[in-house]
Amino acid sequence: MVTCAIPHHGRSLPAPPSVTVWQARNVGDLSDKSIPVTGIGVRLSGGRLRSVPVWLVPATVTLLATLAGLDAAQPWRDELATWSAATRGLSGLFRLAGTIDAATGPYYLLVHAWLAVAGDSVAALRLPSALAMAATAGLTAVLGHRLWDARVGTLAGLLFAVLPGTSRYGQEARPYALAGALAVLSTLLLVDALRRPSRWRWAGYAAATTALGLTHLVALTLLAAHAVAVLTATRAVRADGGPGGRGDRSSDGGQRRPPVPGRVVRWWFAALVPVATAVVPLALIARGQRARQLDWVDAARPGDLAALAGGVTQSSVVGGVLLGLAALGAARAGRRGLLPVSCVLAPVLLLFLAGLVVPLWVPRYLVFVVPFGCLLAGAALASARLPAALAVVALTGLLGLPDQAALRRTHEWPRSATVDYRAVAEIVGSGRRPGDAVVYSPRDSWLFLDLGLRYHLGGRTPQDALLVEGQERRGDLWAAECDRPTECLAEVDRVWLVLAGRRSEPLAAVPGVKGDALRDRFAVARVWPHSGITLALLTRRG
Repeated sequence: MVTCAIPHHGRSLPAPPSVTVWQARNVGDLSDKSIPVTGIGVRLSGGRLRSVPVWLVPATVTLLATLAGLDAAQPWRDELATWSAATRGLSGLFRLAGTIDAATGPYYLLVHAWLAVAGDSVAALRLPSALAMAATAGLTAVLGHRLWDARVGTLAGLLFAVLPGTSRYGQEARPYALAGALAVLSTLLLVDALRRPSRWRWAGYAAATTALGLTHLVALTLLAAHAVAVLTATRAVRADGGPGGRGDRSSDGGQRRPPVPGRVVRWWFAALVPVATAVVPLALIARGQRARQLDWVDAARPGDLAALAGGVTQSSVVGGVLLGLAALGAARAGRRGLLPVSCVLAPVLLLFLAGLVVPLWVPRYLVFVVPFGCLLAGAALASARLPAALAVVALTGLLGLPDQAALRRTHEWPRSATVDYRAVAEIVGSGRRPGDAVVYSPRDSWLFLDLGLRYHLGGRTPQDALLVEGQERRGDLWAAECDRPTECLAEVDRVWLVLAGRRSEPLAAVPGVKGDALRDRFAVARVWPHSGITLALLTRRG
C-alpha cells in the first residue's frame, strides 16, 4: 500500500488505506480527505484530541453573532422588496419573476414557504439568513480540514464568524447568506467527488451547484474556479497513473488503476447539465430585465477593486486585515491553496470585467467569496502558535465592533443614509382618523415608501388615495397611480404625505400634476422630518 503523510501539528500520520497517491495529489496536492464530515476531531492544545466536530465551534459562534440584535435594525428597502414578493400568492410571484425580478424569484419562493410557517416579523424574515451564515462557517471549517487540517478549518471558520459582514448579511432577508453556504457546499462536494469519484458524489455536487445558481446567478462565476480544480486533478491523475505514470498499488501489491483523466472531465461536465438546464432559462429572462433591475448601478472602475474587501466585510479596517492574512496564506500555501485562491479571484475578476462593459458591479454580490478568503487567512494563522492565532482572530473581532454596532442600527450604506420607515409609521398609526388618505412621493423610487409604511402598519395603513393598480396585480415592485389626482382626492379631507428625504416645504417638493392637486386643495398642518424621510399632515383648505 502506498501511503501519504498527513501534517498534524508537527507529526505525520499514515493515511487510511482508502487514500491513494493520486487522491492526495488531487486539487493542488491536498492531504487525506477520506474522513467523514461528522466526527472530525479538533486538536486544541496540550496534545489531547477533543472529539469535537470541526464545524461545531465556528457554526455556533456565527449563529450567536448573527442572532444578537437580529431584529434591531428595521428592514431596509431590499428587505422590503423581499417581504413584498414573498407575501404574494404564487401567481403573483410568477408574474413578478416574468416582469422584473426573475433572478431572485427562486429565493422569493423559498421565503414565501418559510413565512407561511414563521410569519413576517423582522426576526422571522431574517432567521433563514442567520442559519445559512452559521452553515457557511461550519462548511468553511470542514473545507479547511479537507484542504489542510482541523486547525486551519477551525481558525478559518472562527475568523469568518467575527467579520462584521457575516453579521450584516446574516441579518438580511436577501439571498447572499444562502449563496455563501451553497458556494462552500458545492466546492466541498467537488473536492470529495474528485478524490473519491462516485455517481452519488457527482449527483450531490450537481444538486448543490444548481441550487447555487438558482439562488444567486453571479455566484456561478465560481465554476471558473471549479474548472481549475478539475484540470488540476486531471493533471495529477496523469502524473501518477496515466501512460508512463507510477500508478498505485493495492494492498496485495497489485497495480490499482486510477480514474481515467478524460473521465474526470466528463463527470464534471455531466454534473453541469442539470445546472445549465435549470439556470440558463432563468438567466435569459433576467438578462432582459437587467436594464430596469440594475438601473441604479454604475459601470465598474479600477478603484472599486481596492474597496471590495471593505465592502464585503462591512469594515475597511477588518477588510484590510482579512486581505493581508489571505495574501500571506496564499503565498505560503503553494499548490494547496490553488482552489481557494481561484474561488476568490475568478468571481471577482469575472464580475469586474463584466462590470466594465455593463453595469453589474455591486460588492455585496461577491459576499460568497469571503469564506474562501477566510480559508487562506486560516492557513496563514495556523503557522503560528494556537494562542497567538486565536488572539489575531479576537483582535479582528474587536476591530470590527464599531461596525457591528452600527449595522444593528441600520442596514443602509453609508450608515448615515437611514430611512426611518418605522418612526413615520408610528406617527401615522397613532394619529390617523377614519377617512384619512396617504400619498407617496416619489411612488416609483427604490426607497419603496409605500412598502415601508405598509410593513409597519399592516391593516392600519390609511387608504391609498391615488392607487389604481397594486404591485401584485401589476407583477411589479411599484404600484400604478391615478393619472387624474384631483378627482381621486375629491372626497378626502386629510392626507398623510410621505416624502423621500428631509423636506422643509413638503408641498413644494411634490412634482407634476400630483403636486398641483395637493397644493390646490390642501395646506400643511404639521411636518415631521426624519432620517431619510419626511411626513406631513395635509388638511383641506377652507
